[in-house]
Amino acid sequence: MMNKHWKKSTYSGGSGSCVEARAAAQGAAVRDTQNRELAELSLPNAEWSALLHALRTR
Repeated sequence: MMNKHWKKSTYSGGSGSCVEARAAAQGAAVRDTQNRELAELSLPNAEWSALLHALRTR
């Protein structure tokens, strides 16, 4: 399911160094909050899951 709404990480705090993510048709997309217009990175489901797992186990 596509989600047009970006969500900012709750770990962002007030530093301005933020990442946003949204659901995509086959996984997720992420972008830099400070450079939204530059690009977004699309990740397939397996890679998105692996990234989340790696971040949670840090």
